[in-house]
Parts: sequence; structure tokens; C-alpha cells
Amino acid sequence: MSANRSRRICVVTGTRADYGLLRLVIDGIEKSSTLDLQLLATGMHLSPEFGLTYREIEGDGYAIDAKVEMLLDSDTAAGVAKSMGLGLIGFADVLERLRPDLLLLLGDRFEILAAASAALVASIPIAHLHGGETTLGAFDEAIRHAVTKMSHLHFVAAEPYRKRVIQLGEHPDRVHLVGGLGVDAIRQMMLLDRAALEASLDFRFGARNLLVTFHPVTLSGQSVEQQIDELLAALDGLRDTQLIITLPNADNGGRNFIRRIEAFVAEHQNAKAYASLGQQRYLSCLKFVDAVVGNSSSGLTEAPSMGVATVNIGDRQRGRLRASSVIDCEPDRYDILRAVETSFSAAFRSKLSAVVNPYGDGGASQRIVQVLETVSLDGVVKKVFQDLPTEFYPPTG
Repeated sequence: MSANRSRRICVVTGTRADYGLLRLVIDGIEKSSTLDLQLLATGMHLSPEFGLTYREIEGDGYAIDAKVEMLLDSDTAAGVAKSMGLGLIGFADVLERLRPDLLLLLGDRFEILAAASAALVASIPIAHLHGGETTLGAFDEAIRHAVTKMSHLHFVAAEPYRKRVIQLGEHPDRVHLVGGLGVDAIRQMMLLDRAALEASLDFRFGARNLLVTFHPVTLSGQSVEQQIDELLAALDGLRDTQLIITLPNADNGGRNFIRRIEAFVAEHQNAKAYASLGQQRYLSCLKFVDAVVGNSSSGLTEAPSMGVATVNIGDRQRGRLRASSVIDCEPDRYDILRAVETSFSAAFRSKLSAVVNPYGDGGASQRIVQVLETVSLDGVVKKVFQDLPTEFYPPTG
């Protein structure tokens, strides 16, 4: 990079969730005197079905440099694979035009795998956020580790994840422990008060309130219909409880989820569904609900910092670090009800104020930007696999 030009950092965002986590990093890059922000929107952001959430990005004052249309109107395995192919073509064209010095990617979705693949063959260095984590119930697990191996810089949320990225053969000097990005937004965002939030949602909170986010579990032995039906049956069994339900991502079987949720909401006056709450409303909801219910990572990474209980259903987040505020249960209506009732109990709620979030206490965004400003990228694309010491390997036989 020439000494007289800024380093171009291209940030890819494909969903409302990853944009919420990336927003403060994006802001830090834009305000940096040595970095030049390039913003690429793709995936669900560009879909009317999922709320055209790229408008939220523009509403926050950020210019989108490129859009990659890739989502087909199909959530079958074949449809998702074809969407990945379209994404690969689109990312190839955009990266050739933008010519970034570094591509910044977060997480484990199929859009991110397509973007990483295009950058890999174009010899564009990749920085990956939130690698080393495990989610045993979804093929996102494999995508996350694959993107780790394609990447050249790593920003991880906790020490066990740092060790796991190194175990995958990455050089320790390129693995930066920064903490969880979700905590930053909680610490810095101006949240809505109850009246403003109710007006924005057209929703009234009651004596008991739940925030529900449930995504298809792609490696489950259950069908997608069974998964959502068990959750909705549990919710149907609750009394005097208001339900805020966010619709799932564009994953395999997601549209079946959406149809069933919409039918449930139509029959239950205490429930309302939203394609996208946006980060401010989502985090504001955490102030006023009794628990987060479902299988979203936010229940593990963000809710503990708000002192909110989490009912974590099934295997989708199995393997992630969790705080003592998380109640795990099986994807079975009776076990879900048991866990929800536990979250309502006075004994459990009395412990929430002392919960420690394993993803840290904030500052991740600032740490990431500081590394992006100072790290050398000379020769970074020529990676050497770092073998673990011989004593790490158990004897065979």
C-alpha cells in the first residue's frame, strides 16, 4: 500500500444480524484517517421478503458501494447452493471493480463463504470475525471453519476460540482476541424507552413478555415443520404472556417457518411477528422482556449483558460458550415449556443481576479498527500452516 493513500477495507454484510454486529466497526473504519470504507450489501438485505434491510444501512448514513444480488426464491438445499453460485459470480465482479486491500467478513453464513471464495482466488487478504466458535446443529459450523482457513487475519471473541483458530493451523500472531461485538452495541446504543418502543412496534408489553427468534436447524433429525411446530405448540401453552417474534433468516426451510409463524400470529392476539426489528429495537426489547427464546446466537452473546434469561432450544448453538443465564432445552414442546417457566421463576431471576458474559464487557469494535489501521499486509496472502507441537497429539494404537 502506498504511504499516501488510505487502506481500502471492504466490509460485507448479508443480514440484519451481522450488520448490527458490524455497525460500530463500519463506523470506526469510516472515521479513521488511515482507512477507506467500502461497503458491500448482499443476501437478505436486498430481498423484499426479508424487509429490504439495506435501507437501514443507508438510513444510518452509510453509502453502499456495491450490491450483490444472490438469493433465489427457494430455500431448498439446491436453491441455497445455486444462490451461493450466483453470489460467487457477483462477488468476483464487484471485487475486481472495488479492488480492496482487505475484505472484512463476519461469521458463517453461505453468503460469507461465497465472498471468501471470490477473494481467495483474487489474492485479496481476508479478515474474519468471530471464528473458532462451534455450532454443532448447523452446517454453518463447517462454513465458519472453512472461512477461517481462507482468511489471513482473525478477530475472535474469547480465549477458547483463539486457541481453536490456532489449532486450525493459523499463526498465533494473526489471531487477535478482541471480545464479542454484540456487547459493544449494548454499551453504546441509545435504547428506546418503553413508550417509544411500544409505539414503534405497535405492540403492548404485558405482565410477562418473550422475545422469540428461531431458525431452521440444518443438521437436525427433525423436519423443519416439526422444529417450528414444537416451538409454536409450547408458545400456545403459555398464558398471560406477550410474544414478539422475529422471522428467521434465509436458511434451508426458512419459508416454511415463516408461513407457520404467520399463521400462529393470525390466531393469537398476544403475538406479533416482524421481518426485521433492527438493532435498536431488538436491543431495546431486551430491556422489557423476561426471556429470549429460540436458537439465535444473540441469546448467548448479547442477552447476558442485559441481565435477561435465555431459553436456548436444541443443537443450533451447542458448543458455544454460555453464561449462567442460559437455560438449554430440547426441541420438544414440554421441555420448552419447562425452560420458559424456569426463566419466569423468582429463584432463577434473582441470579440474573450477577451474570457474567463470557464474551467480554465491550471494546471489540475499537480493537478491531486499531489492528486494521496498523497491521502489516505485506505478504499476508502467503500463509504457512502452523503445526501444533508434537506433544499435542496422543499416541496411536
